[in-house]
Amino acid sequence: MNERAVGERQRLPFAVWALLATSFLTSFATIGQITILGKQVFDMTGRELDLGLLGLAEFLPLALAAPFTGALADRFDRRRVFAAGIAGEVMTSIGLFLYVSTDPTRVQPIFALVVVYGLSRALASPAVRALAIDIAPPESIERVIALRSVAFQAGGILGPVAAGFLFVADIAAPYAVSAVAYVLAAVLVSATPKLATRRLGTRGGMQALRDARDGLRFIRRQPVIFGAISLDLFAVLLGGIVALLPAIAEERLGVGAVGLGGLRAAISTGAATTALALSFRPVRRHVGVILLGVVGAFGIVHLAIAFTTAYALACVLFFAAAALDSVSVFIRSTLIPLATPEDMRGRVLAVENVFIGASNEMGAVESGVTAAVFGLVGAMVFGSVGTLLVVGLWWRFFPALRNVDRFDEIRAI
Repeated sequence: MNERAVGERQRLPFAVWALLATSFLTSFATIGQITILGKQVFDMTGRELDLGLLGLAEFLPLALAAPFTGALADRFDRRRVFAAGIAGEVMTSIGLFLYVSTDPTRVQPIFALVVVYGLSRALASPAVRALAIDIAPPESIERVIALRSVAFQAGGILGPVAAGFLFVADIAAPYAVSAVAYVLAAVLVSATPKLATRRLGTRGGMQALRDARDGLRFIRRQPVIFGAISLDLFAVLLGGIVALLPAIAEERLGVGAVGLGGLRAAISTGAATTALALSFRPVRRHVGVILLGVVGAFGIVHLAIAFTTAYALACVLFFAAAALDSVSVFIRSTLIPLATPEDMRGRVLAVENVFIGASNEMGAVESGVTAAVFGLVGAMVFGSVGTLLVVGLWWRFFPALRNVDRFDEIRAI
């Protein structure tokens, strides 16, 4: 009986494997492209602030569109919604390829294309994230979430390394490769069987606004969901330093495009290794305490990075920070969808995407501004201390999150 149960657990449907391959391809394309795009902008202007503004250009359209795109993911076939978003990302990559091929000196067209990418991401992300819960067998949800993270981080390892070498060969080549990867991802998801899931039906624009409002109200009434989402928002908003990687690589570590790709790959390797371990031994007990603990440790490691000038040590520290963040991502990626009813999942995940975008892209703005004011080291110290303060406050004011022991305690009815 036990052997049969184990066998059933190991057999995942084709749709799951297609989604895992999609996660790898989109990560490969996105992280590789963003890494090189940041270097390209920094090479053109030499200003850390522009790295922050690049994040802002991606975040603003995401924040404005997410409430509507989340309702679309609840209302229509999520495979097709995802494919529509990917189509926009393909056009963005092609546009970047064509523009960069002209050896440009102005960054404004790059920022405009990033705005288009932000809109496309707002459409694709809630649909594909909801699909992970839709297609996972109930007994394998935690395993599928962990494997999806492994696939995403594997793409994050290979993407920036490949982009770094491609950039050295031809500065426009990374964008062409990203476009191809996005196309393959869209084909894979579109080829999966259509799922019989609940939908809201097609209704007017005012109803879409009410749907978005309902998603926000639901999150606000759920202290576990609200605490987990807002913890990520403020901790990464203050403590995240990925946007500063081009400046860190050049000014603190003295490395070029290949070295920058190596740093980004160290981040993804740390995350992928941890995600792979979680796919075999997922977090099952003391969920809330572990979540707060790893976010606090994340802040401490970033504080150490602020004072590092050795490339090898920086790679190790970025690896460690990403490993800690991977545990946080696993917990939130499992906890939030499980605590949300299926017919609201697209809207709730869309709102979470705004928070994630705020933490990452607005965190890039925060990093760029503080680096311009306090210098590169000062910005990293400021953010790390801020992350530790956030963890302390959330421990005090979100006891419902802190006291979560098992995931099945918060499963939506």
